[in-house]
Amino acid sequence: MKTIIAATDYSPAAENAVTYAAALAKHFNYRLLLFNAFSLSLHESNTLLPASTVSDLEAKNQDRLAQQAAITALIHDITVSYETSYTPVTDELQNLVKKHNASLVVLGMAPESQDWILGNTTTTAIKNLAFPVLVVPIGARFKGLKKILLACDVANDQPVQLLSTIRNEVIAFESPVEIFYVNKEAAEIKPVQDTVPHTFQAAGIDCVYRETNSTKIVAELKKELITCGAELLIMIPKKHGFWSSLLHRSKTRQLATGLNIPLLAVPMSS
Repeated sequence: MKTIIAATDYSPAAENAVTYAAALAKHFNYRLLLFNAFSLSLHESNTLLPASTVSDLEAKNQDRLAQQAAITALIHDITVSYETSYTPVTDELQNLVKKHNASLVVLGMAPESQDWILGNTTTTAIKNLAFPVLVVPIGARFKGLKKILLACDVANDQPVQLLSTIRNEVIAFESPVEIFYVNKEAAEIKPVQDTVPHTFQAAGIDCVYRETNSTKIVAELKKELITCGAELLIMIPKKHGFWSSLLHRSKTRQLATGLNIPLLAVPMSS
């Protein structure tokens, strides 16, 4: 049985991500591990607290997480464990993934009304990606995965390899997948309106391949997500090019506005 990790700081966005992760775990028969990185408030950090007080705060935090794990297990009828640690979130997530051989880490996405969409923890986790990360916007609700869109900027067989890896090691989906190839070099391909998508099957996965040469990546991708009715967006993280441009805060806001579609980022060598 696979294990997925949901990190929470008890904020609305994080709690929604926990709910999504629990529903996902129920659907695919996975174990769920709740994780909270215990930290002192700003006031407590600036105060010289005795060790006993810090220990009491840690114990209360652990009790809170334990209670949430029990309630989540009861509501969703799944196996839920929990861990808390007084260490930076991203550092401990890496350790937990290795410790539990976790397939996926689930993180929340802040509301679009804030100055940023991906919080510092989520952004750092994706940029330093060494494990699959599912970013869940606060409005997302798990209703199954009837359609998946994979956006990439490579035209070789890497996307198909990625899909096979995801299905075998991360999420055992049976959904049809649209591969949306983003090419910013207009001379290399026809305009998107003249490009006829073609259907094929690879590694047992039904795929539809579509290209776009628009330099307005966010606008084209957002339009395609709505058009195809995707319930999950998958991206291949790369240090340069298409992916790094989408991690820019302003473009991430543009992409997320009005959409409640989780983003799955899976590391793969370029």
